[in-house]
Amino acid sequence: MSATSSAQQMASLYESTRAALNASNPDLETVRSRLSQLKVGLVQITAQSAQVARDSAFQLLKRSILEMGAELSIKTGDIAGFERYLAQLESFYFDNQLGLSESKVMYPLIGLNLLRMLSENLIADFHTTLERIGLDQLQNNQFIVHPVKLEQALMEGSYKKVWQARSEVPTPEYLFFMDILMTTIRNEVASCAEKSYTGLPFADAKTVLFFTSMDELLNFSKERQWIVSPSEKRITFPKNVENTRLFQGENIMKQNLAYAQELERIV
Repeated sequence: MSATSSAQQMASLYESTRAALNASNPDLETVRSRLSQLKVGLVQITAQSAQVARDSAFQLLKRSILEMGAELSIKTGDIAGFERYLAQLESFYFDNQLGLSESKVMYPLIGLNLLRMLSENLIADFHTTLERIGLDQLQNNQFIVHPVKLEQALMEGSYKKVWQARSEVPTPEYLFFMDILMTTIRNEVASCAEKSYTGLPFADAKTVLFFTSMDELLNFSKERQWIVSPSEKRITFPKNVENTRLFQGENIMKQNLAYAQELERIV
């Protein structure tokens, strides 16, 4: 079979796989299996015919397959896989020598990747990526503006803004990395609390740790081996807990407790 015919078959397989992924209740294992076939096909065609591999139609198909792989990675919680796909997409997004039309999912995926970097505290990589994005997109593209504002809030130690940004995500997929980021923040705030206080009332702890229910707070307390007193409605921190802070921010607890008190006053 010629490389051209193989590319046509791959295009057909891609369309059916894309439809399967976009289904209301997708069979992710089936999508994963078909995606593997598509990736093998990309390698085979590239080895079979350099001319076909350089064709813009084939390059568009390759980009679409990689983007679908990145989307599948988010749906399956495969962070390492998502990172690999975005690394392969960089040449399409930032070094488009073939002059391909701009992908509709380019900025949503770049924004997700920026959010991944924040969730892993990869600040240098975050800023390196921002340097490759045009000023207009930095200022006006909702998919880029969202992680940029998050990074600013993190540098300020304003975790309240980060929590509020969870309800302002441009697409539901952003919640995947937002939840990871909030877990990092909770551990940061918890470490600060352990160093600054002997304990906290349930209400204050629930607020500063951004929990929406007491069950979440109690489960978190168990994970950190805090002493819980239901009768006193208070958490006591074990002594000599090692500080495991991930972000800088000397006034974090003071700011969050002030927020908790103000919230209580308003209610």
